[in-house]
Amino acid sequence: MTPKDKALELYSKYEQLGRDFTRGVSMKEFAKESALLAVDEIIESNPIKFDEDDNCIASYWWKEVKQELEAL
Repeated sequence: MTPKDKALELYSKYEQLGRDFTRGVSMKEFAKESALLAVDEIIESNPIKFDEDDNCIASYWWKEVKQELEAL
C-alpha cells in the first residue's frame, strides 16, 4: 500500500465516523471510536520497542490502551 493509499483509507474511516456522529452518536462515543481506530492502526503497523531486558513491549502496551478505551 502506498502512503497515499493509506492516507485515503484513514481519511475514509474518519469521515465515516464523522457521518455517524452527525446521525446521533454522542461525542463520547465518537471520541472513543476515533481513539480505537487510531490504536488499531498503531497495533497493525507493528511498532517495535524494547525494554531494558530486550523484551518487545509496544504491542502489548497498545493492546492495554485499547482495552482501557473499550472500558470507557
